[in-house]
Amino acid sequence: MARYTGPSCRLCRREGLKLYLKGDRCYTDKCSLNRRGYAPGQHGQGRRKLSQYGIQLREKQKARRVYGVLERQFKRYFEMAERQKGVTGENLLRILESRLDNVIYRMGFASSRSEARQLVRHGHFEVNGRKVNIPSYLTKVGDVIAVREKSRGNNRIKELVEAAQQKTAPRWIQVNYDKMEGKISDLPSREDIDIPIEEHLIVELYSR
Repeated sequence: MARYTGPSCRLCRREGLKLYLKGDRCYTDKCSLNRRGYAPGQHGQGRRKLSQYGIQLREKQKARRVYGVLERQFKRYFEMAERQKGVTGENLLRILESRLDNVIYRMGFASSRSEARQLVRHGHFEVNGRKVNIPSYLTKVGDVIAVREKSRGNNRIKELVEAAQQKTAPRWIQVNYDKMEGKISDLPSREDIDIPIEEHLIVELYSR
């Protein structure tokens, strides 16, 4: 499966805001955006006014980078969102939020979506009692996501679960830290998605 393998901090600098791609590091002084708050590249410090198309494109790129999705897959998600009832932009965000790697991150069982993706690929999680190692697996209401029995002794996972208990899980996921599992109790509403994305710009971009 193709994925971005370059420096994560470069993506945050390009978008001009923290995308929290490196977990705990993003909250420290080591964050590259704190030290170099301008776009990467030779002309990164120059000011350039974006066209309407440029603004729409940047919003799409921001969403892709937050969720770690490549272009073709993102376009498929948009097409799925268009076919569903309701507001297309909100449907798109709801689909992205339902990815297994994002759900695990939201549960607090990973410090970032990239770490969640790695843990899923290594086979540490199961959905409804069955091992799933596909980060893009789309969960649905009623699904139970749990750490596999043989992975519960993993020091990193125990450390993450312990730290997760100090955080607040989203309204739409019921997390049982003792059992190391969570259940999708509802679809996330737009208010539940705290990412600073103006999804209507993405819809406008694909509607051109």
